[in-house]
Amino acid sequence: MSKALELTIHLPDEAATVALAEDAAAALTVGDLITLSGGLGTGKTCFARALLRAVADDPSLEVPSPTFTLAQAYSGGRLPVTHFDFYRLSSPDELDEIGFDDALAGGAAIVEWPERAFGRMQKERLSIDLAMAGEGRRATISGSGPIHARFLRSRAVRGFLDRVDWRPATRRHLQGDASTRRYERVWSDHRQAVLMDWPRATAKTEPQAIYRAENVDAFLATGQALRRAGFSAPEIYAADSEAGLLLMEDFGTAGVIADGVPIEERYFAALDVLAAIHGQDRSDRLPLPDGSIYALPLLGFEALAAEANMLLDWYLPHISVTPATQAQRDSFDSVWRPLLEKVAASQKSWALLDFHSPNLFWLPQRGGLKRIGLIDFQDMHMAPIAYDVASLAQDARVTVPAELEQALVAHYVAARAGDPEFDRDAFVETYAILAVQRATRILGVFARLAAHGKPGYLRHIPRLREYLSRTLGQPVLSELALCYETHRLL
Repeated sequence: MSKALELTIHLPDEAATVALAEDAAAALTVGDLITLSGGLGTGKTCFARALLRAVADDPSLEVPSPTFTLAQAYSGGRLPVTHFDFYRLSSPDELDEIGFDDALAGGAAIVEWPERAFGRMQKERLSIDLAMAGEGRRATISGSGPIHARFLRSRAVRGFLDRVDWRPATRRHLQGDASTRRYERVWSDHRQAVLMDWPRATAKTEPQAIYRAENVDAFLATGQALRRAGFSAPEIYAADSEAGLLLMEDFGTAGVIADGVPIEERYFAALDVLAAIHGQDRSDRLPLPDGSIYALPLLGFEALAAEANMLLDWYLPHISVTPATQAQRDSFDSVWRPLLEKVAASQKSWALLDFHSPNLFWLPQRGGLKRIGLIDFQDMHMAPIAYDVASLAQDARVTVPAELEQALVAHYVAARAGDPEFDRDAFVETYAILAVQRATRILGVFARLAAHGKPGYLRHIPRLREYLSRTLGQPVLSELALCYETHRLL
């Protein structure tokens, strides 16, 4: 491996070794290999133990040395990791016996004494050579491939935390959304925060992606606008916009569901937030902390049509194993066009676009509208007011029974009843169209995620199909329902 890729880090004490291991753990994903070299007593086992505890998010996890067993598997964390010790390896055949290749196929691996692996180590790996250095240790790190690039990014995160006085910081992976953004929960000196890692976007290749935010500026502008309007968006503790790093308030873990079921009081409270957002004129020009302006994009006909077409692009090939025909596309577009033109002409306001249970937190100590904590709003648009109502009342991640959906829509309508700008009949019709548009889009999104190695999203598809069946009976959608049935789009 090239000397140009080497990084040398001084580790004055065990805490520094643990921090380095956490940086490596934050970069780890399936197929990754980390090798640890160095003499006895240089800290290989300390590093491995800290990494495994970080992946498992369990500071008390027992991590015995695998010197005699050669391999020890850990499956309780965010991904399976196998800890190998090749010190007693006597032949290359033993690598097959202990399941080395299988471990990398289904998870990650960390290897002590890799020099005894008879040349079987893959080239794309992160290599860490530990040595004594005075009263501490020295880590020389080299590598190639994605794991090396991700580790360097993780070290940049550590540097950011140090610069903004979050040192020492304990880092743990935090389950995020389906985007390229990464999240961590961070602790330092009794402080707790969430870190967003969002490198600036490269060129977008899919037409739907051009309607989504590209960098942290969008999150900073929309979050500040929401807070100034009296809503609970996370306070920003520190930001490096150029690097794509934010440290923000942690809303905790209390959400709007319990045991996979909507908590009705909290869903109604979330709709009160939407009614308050929509009840006033909202500007599409949002100031950034540096005084510049972020222009809020418009979710108009073209964006709505691109979203709907994800069903043809991804879901139809998923269920039929063949791409959409031109006849299917022509019929689909001709039926959707007048519906989306009607929607695009309807009343608009701020729309967070992903206003559903994973992005809503319960903060009862704040009272009023601030009881609902909002995250994942960086894609906020000026959009038809029914968009976010449909997003919650037909929650893609949690089943909302038909009776509760009706009650939620009625609650929103009642909250807007005194607003002269609110047209109930137009809203109800637009809601039906957007409910189907969103379910149509999300079927495509989940099929795409499954095709990209995330099959877990497929478990939501029966719920979305039920929502479509529930809504396609509306008179305004009769031609669309016939199109879906004729071309077997579901």
